[in-house]
Amino acid sequence: MPQFFSNKRLIILLASMIVLVALIGFSMKERENITWPEQFLHDAVGWTQTVFYKPAHFVAGFFETVIEMKDIYEQNKVLKLQLNDYDLLASRVKDLKRENETLRKSLDKKEALTDYKVWQATVVGRSPDRWYQTVKINKGHQSGIKPDMAVISADGLIGKVDKVSPFHSSIELISSHDPSNRISAVVQGEKGPVFGLIQGYDQKQKVLLMKMIPIDQELKKGQTVTTSGLGGIFPKGLEIGKVVKVEPDKVEPTQTAYIEPAADLYDIHHLMVVDRSMQEVNVEYEDKPVEEEEAS
Repeated sequence: MPQFFSNKRLIILLASMIVLVALIGFSMKERENITWPEQFLHDAVGWTQTVFYKPAHFVAGFFETVIEMKDIYEQNKVLKLQLNDYDLLASRVKDLKRENETLRKSLDKKEALTDYKVWQATVVGRSPDRWYQTVKINKGHQSGIKPDMAVISADGLIGKVDKVSPFHSSIELISSHDPSNRISAVVQGEKGPVFGLIQGYDQKQKVLLMKMIPIDQELKKGQTVTTSGLGGIFPKGLEIGKVVKVEPDKVEPTQTAYIEPAADLYDIHHLMVVDRSMQEVNVEYEDKPVEEEEAS
């Protein structure tokens, strides 16, 4: 009996292996249709994959999106910093370029003013409510600055020294509304010099007013106005501006010329204080005795 059961198990094992091989061969055979057990297994595996794949794909995509958003945020932060640095650099380059051009003009002006003593100065203060009245520079008594010295920029006349402290000075601009702020000016006309007084500033039109021009004198648009040197403060030949238009006075028999300033009175940075000392010639007369003729 025991041997029979052993043979039976061997027969079952061999039969099972034959069936398994047959199934494997049958499944590997190229067919257009598969059996219903295969269909059931195939669909079951597909549904299982779908159930687990979609949530897993969603979670993985979510974390990928979060990581990507974090990277984009960091990149955006770096780009903003670089953009701010670029704006600051561009602004600084623009300021340096303007300063360089101004200093070049100042150097050319200084070389031209051979008859003047020149102090280079920088504007360090300006009151918003007195923007067209005064500015403060970084030169004072210790540098040799004195009241009533003329002040120019690289383009033209700016004003005069008003108040002086040891290390700073207050500059009264030519656009100041002070009634005593007058400048003797001259225009070289076709028939000779035409004199007048720079007195007043039209802030709306951004022009100086040249008054007291004789009614019979003719001025043309574009003519250059300079200091005449007759006022006792400003040296002769400092450029003030150019004639824009001329109108007759409504009361007196004179004309008023509107002058566009040569210098930028709104944006002022670098200035020059100039002084020309007139050399006085002292003539000494020797007292020679007069020989009286003796009466013969």
